[in-house]
Amino acid sequence: MKNEPANTSGTNPISMLRSTVRAIEPYVPILPFEVLADRLGRPIDEIIKLDANENLYGPSPLVRDALADLDFPHIYPDPENRALRNALSDFTGVPSENIFAGAGADEIIDLTMRLFIDQGDNIIDCPPTFGMYSFDASVNGAETIVIERKDDFTLDLEAIVEAVSVHSPKLLFLASPNNPDGGLISDEELRTLLALPIIVILDEAYIEFAGIENSRLDWVLKHANLIVLRTFSKWAGLAGLRAGYGAFPVELLKELWKIKQPYNVSVAATEAALVSLADSGNLLQVVSEIRSERKRLSQMLGGLPFVFPYPGRGNFVLCQVKGISASGLHQALSAEGILVRYFDKPRLRDHVRISVGLPQHTDILATVLSRIFNE
Repeated sequence: MKNEPANTSGTNPISMLRSTVRAIEPYVPILPFEVLADRLGRPIDEIIKLDANENLYGPSPLVRDALADLDFPHIYPDPENRALRNALSDFTGVPSENIFAGAGADEIIDLTMRLFIDQGDNIIDCPPTFGMYSFDASVNGAETIVIERKDDFTLDLEAIVEAVSVHSPKLLFLASPNNPDGGLISDEELRTLLALPIIVILDEAYIEFAGIENSRLDWVLKHANLIVLRTFSKWAGLAGLRAGYGAFPVELLKELWKIKQPYNVSVAATEAALVSLADSGNLLQVVSEIRSERKRLSQMLGGLPFVFPYPGRGNFVLCQVKGISASGLHQALSAEGILVRYFDKPRLRDHVRISVGLPQHTDILATVLSRIFNE
């Protein structure tokens, strides 16, 4: 007999769930290393993980030393993240009073939704793009107005302008570089969107790989309806520690402070971020190496008769697959211990996204792809 909890009240707890929660399609994240290794029947050190845009060079060696020598892991972190915000101000040139630190940019996306969204409000999402925008909208009770990108993954500006006029959405989420294609939004496009009666949230998770000169972080000082997000997950190799930040107009940030959890960034993540900023020169040199490897990876992929890479600016390369099944290619690579991202969605069913790894990863991938083609 199953050990089931007794229900003495006759109440069905599921019936009391928020209706928006019951309707949500769960977000499907990338599986962790140990689960993937178990499924593939391979040791972790034999898996080449090119499916989640992680920085496979890892964090600064100084981060590992700092985490091993934390002074006060038993004490709550600073609820205002003052040391980190001051260091970020020095790093970005944006005043600390405009900077908010979070447990990854993901937390700040969710908090921004909470800041603005009432039940039934609208946001604009422009897929294919990062899935958390529409997911968090659903969690927070917002309706998502979908404005599909054009065939080349550029924005449909006319459709966005019309949607703002017709639906009066509160928020517009855009990634630059966009995930999964790696395209950048232009200054002219961004100015057009900022002229609309809408809050623009610009996600710059991959901006370091495009060149920091392409960032619009300091635009928040001039535009009252712009929020810019960044993360330590990619360029600094801290994906597992969850550290991100955003630049906000001061008046908006005053309101955001009201709704954050008191201790949202752990002492470990804070220390890792501070050490990364102190060692940013070395980390940005690694970013330069990743950009060079992205070029080599794209050239290798472009030389294959069945893979057609897009000229992206992130730490990944989106490829259209022709002549063979993209899903089949994904499965064939997985069988060899090489993990790439396959999106089972209409616009991307003939595409795979490949993260930029170490040079030896590119070499192994090239060998395996050549073998797959010749079989």
